[in-house]
Amino acid sequence: MSDQSVRELLAKMLSWEDAHAGFDAAVEGIPEDFRGKRAGAHSPWELVEHLRLAQHDILDFCRNPDYKELEWPKDYWPASPAPPSEAAWNESIDTFRRDREALQKLATDTTVDLTARIPHGSGQTYARELVLVADHTSYHVGQLVLVRRLLGIWK
Repeated sequence: MSDQSVRELLAKMLSWEDAHAGFDAAVEGIPEDFRGKRAGAHSPWELVEHLRLAQHDILDFCRNPDYKELEWPKDYWPASPAPPSEAAWNESIDTFRRDREALQKLATDTTVDLTARIPHGSGQTYARELVLVADHTSYHVGQLVLVRRLLGIWK
């Protein structure tokens, strides 16, 4: 597999929908009055915001030589099961998408050696971080679909 093929595959994995629902499908059409309702351990808001926070943290780690590690779990989950506003909900989704696009650009940027260790890390490579984001997103998108099913708002 060529370097370009690997890069394209990693970029595609970040918005993968070949074998399951992706983020965009999972957040589409969630009624406002259901965004803060828990079914099981989490509400749709908690999962959407967690996805945004975690993805942004990994993007920051990849790009920022002055990166500061966040505190687990406090900095990775919202304080409330419900979004504070419609604007916060929309901004969380929009930011997730912008950060995902930035990660896709990182994956396809041929000036970045994907196998190189991130200089300020402890052995992590750019490729590892991209796979981590794809894996983490897939896991929690699956949870979001399950929550929607339990709430009766999944197609």
